[in-house]
Amino acid sequence: MASTPASDWTIAAVLEKLKDLGTDENRAGMARFGIDASSAFGVPLSILRPLAKEIGKSAPKASELWASGFHEARLLAILLTKPRDMTPELARRWLEDIQSWDLCDQLTNVLARRKDSDELVENLVGEEREFVKRAGFALIAWRAVHAKSSPDSEFIAYLDLIRQASTDERNFVWKAVHWALRQIGKRSAQLHGPALALGKELAASSDKTARKIGRETVKELSSEKVRARLSLS
Repeated sequence: MASTPASDWTIAAVLEKLKDLGTDENRAGMARFGIDASSAFGVPLSILRPLAKEIGKSAPKASELWASGFHEARLLAILLTKPRDMTPELARRWLEDIQSWDLCDQLTNVLARRKDSDELVENLVGEEREFVKRAGFALIAWRAVHAKSSPDSEFIAYLDLIRQASTDERNFVWKAVHWALRQIGKRSAQLHGPALALGKELAASSDKTARKIGRETVKELSSEKVRARLSLS
C-alpha cells in the first residue's frame, strides 16, 4: 500500500489513523507500565516512529496534535518537532500538560539536542511537581548522551543536584535521578570516577531511596561492560 503524501496528513487524518492502529491490549499494557491511558488509543512507539517519519517534521502539525489532548497525538507532536523548534518556552508549556513519564522522556530527548538546553536544568529540577522535576533529571541523562561537545564540567555540576534529589521517594523522580547519575558515569572515563564516588556515598546513606539509587549505580558503573567501554583498567 502506498504511503500517504505528507501534504495529505491533516490532523483529522492523523487522529483517524491512530484510532485505527490502537488496540485495547496496548492500552492495558500502557496502564501496567504506569502510563495514564485514559486519553490513549493504544499505539506503541514502535508504530508511532515510522508514522512520524511518513508525516514529516512540522511545527504547525505538532502544535495541533498536542492541542488535541490524545496521548499518542502528543507523542507524535514531540516526534514531529525539530530540536531547534523545541524552544525552552515550548518545552515548558508542554510540560505543564504532561502527566506521563513517556511523554516527559520523549520531550526531553528532543530538548537535549538543543545546544542551550542545559540552561533549563536547574530550573526544572528545582520544581516540586513530579513530572517537571523528572524532566530536569531526564534532560541531564539525555544531555549526557547527546551533548557530545559539552565539557565534563557541565556534568560535574549536576552531581550536587543529584545528591540533593536522591531522597525524593516519588517513583518517577527517583528513577530519573538514578538514570541521570548512571548516564553521567558512562559518558566518559573522567566522569566515571566522580559519579561512582557519589553512588558509593548514596549507597551508605541512612535514607532508603538514596541507598537504592546508590547501590544500583555502583552495580552498573562497576560492571566489566561499562569499565571496558570506557577503557578503565
